[in-house]
Amino acid sequence: MQTNPIQFSLGRVPQVIFGVGSLHQLARHCAGYGKQMLLVTGGQSFEQSAYRHKLEQQFHTEGLRMERYPVRNEPSPEDVDRAVELYSGKGIELVVAIGGGSVLDAGKAIAARFMEEGSITHYLEGVGTRTPSGKRLPLIAVPTTAGTGSEATKNAVITRQGPQGFKKSLRHENYVPDIALIDPELSCSCSPAQTAASGLDAFSQLLEAYVSVKANPFTDALAWSGLQLVANSLEKAVEQGYHLEARSGMAYAALLSGICLANAGLGLVHGFAQPLGSLFPIPHGVVCGSLLYAVNRVTIEHLRQTDPQNRVLKKFARVGQLFQPEVKNTQDSLAALLDKLDELTGRFALPKFSEFGVGSGDVNRIIGLTELKNHPIALSEDDIREILMERI
Repeated sequence: MQTNPIQFSLGRVPQVIFGVGSLHQLARHCAGYGKQMLLVTGGQSFEQSAYRHKLEQQFHTEGLRMERYPVRNEPSPEDVDRAVELYSGKGIELVVAIGGGSVLDAGKAIAARFMEEGSITHYLEGVGTRTPSGKRLPLIAVPTTAGTGSEATKNAVITRQGPQGFKKSLRHENYVPDIALIDPELSCSCSPAQTAASGLDAFSQLLEAYVSVKANPFTDALAWSGLQLVANSLEKAVEQGYHLEARSGMAYAALLSGICLANAGLGLVHGFAQPLGSLFPIPHGVVCGSLLYAVNRVTIEHLRQTDPQNRVLKKFARVGQLFQPEVKNTQDSLAALLDKLDELTGRFALPKFSEFGVGSGDVNRIIGLTELKNHPIALSEDDIREILMERI
């Protein structure tokens, strides 16, 4: 029987510098783009970091002049616009973002906003009416958590929280950072809770991309490599914070998750993240980690009932075997995957959404804003309601 030839397209990726201790290369790479830099960081994380003074000394040695802009939460349009207002007259030649996924997204948006007219809101998908030009300042991304993979993606997620809130992307192929410098040692200071939420975000991105309707052999290979590392590294990274092998495994898995989501898309877990993260103050990693078991349980149950020969079930089963290699048949492997996801939800004590103010009266609105873009199966409104109610 003839099979279809392989077809896929691949978006650009940054130059990747990866490895423990690679932070010491940052100043040298910055100097290649100019002398006046804007450093985008977290609100307190950079100030309190063990590497701050050494890094500033290296910047000084390279003759770099630095302005710093802190981002305390998920970046809002006001955060991005304010940065440009403050520093537009100071000859900024380069943006360097050091922090978690929110800081990296802020760095991308700020680097782009320097080259555009008007508020960043005008250029957000589903909110603004203008098309981004793709122009930006040079950009280096340095992740300090292992979760979103934002260092390898072309979009910056901008959030306005509240009743009229949104969580939308600024997107262009040119917004992929010039350099992603990934030093796994930087994530060692993350708390167990932050490590768990970030790691489950990376896990969900890899799994969603692996079973996406847009998956292809290239993204499958990367996603599988990342999923293997999650299986070997996530729990060690959470429970043994300075386990450098585990931290390296999760940093690499997060990088791959970013490349995979950019090329294969994501499913229902991240479909929920948009309304939940914009209407309520729920950290992105908490949304993804909390929903990982419930979404995949309902998805697998529906596939079993409606299309038991679907190749996606075999993919889910293959992932289950990473956690119980001795199990060989499909049904037991599917059970192994769901058991593991359920176990991690409990072990990592992921909070219910009610702790952030979500109630049963909010369910219809959340469902109305939830997307199933690349999910492997169409789920009904009742299915989505069941998933959501399980985590309220």
